[in-house]
Amino acid sequence: MHPSVVPVPVPDAVALLIGSQVPVAVLHAEMTAVEAATCVTVCRGEQYREAREYNLGRLAAANKMLAAHDPRLVVHPGGAR
Repeated sequence: MHPSVVPVPVPDAVALLIGSQVPVAVLHAEMTAVEAATCVTVCRGEQYREAREYNLGRLAAANKMLAAHDPRLVVHPGGAR
């Protein structure tokens, strides 16, 4: 992002309009992907190995749906899209 560019919040009405154009399955996949990516970054250490693997599977399944709709929607653990 350019240093002089200031992020502007999106009004709720605009966000609702954008969200209404996206299929419900894709919205659910995005929520699942974000949640799973957060859990993957939190589950560190050997004692959380099974939880991390489970959430990586959830993230992969959600990303498959997101990539089929638009490859730019793919979520990565520990980072922004």
